[in-house]
Amino acid sequence: MNESHIYNQFRYQVSPALESKLEEFQMLGYETISVNELWEYLIKKKWKKVKEDIRIYEIIQDILSVKVSDYMSYATIEAFKDTKFSLNKENNWKEILS
Repeated sequence: MNESHIYNQFRYQVSPALESKLEEFQMLGYETISVNELWEYLIKKKWKKVKEDIRIYEIIQDILSVKVSDYMSYATIEAFKDTKFSLNKENNWKEILS
């Protein structure tokens, strides 16, 4: 996780909003998403451009506005980035084609 992000200073204060968002995800059937994964999504996607004078209510608003579809798109792309499977490798092409 990105420990140096400026918004990490608010993480404890906004933890009720994070928990609330995860409960919403769970009600929709997405039970395996963790607080850390949601926070990482926010840092990498929502808060890519840091606003120096951000207020805590703006951070809470960002958290509560996360859509499951946006998070799942992000998680899918991250999973593909992390995979050891590469179409540049000849053996992987053979696996697909056989």
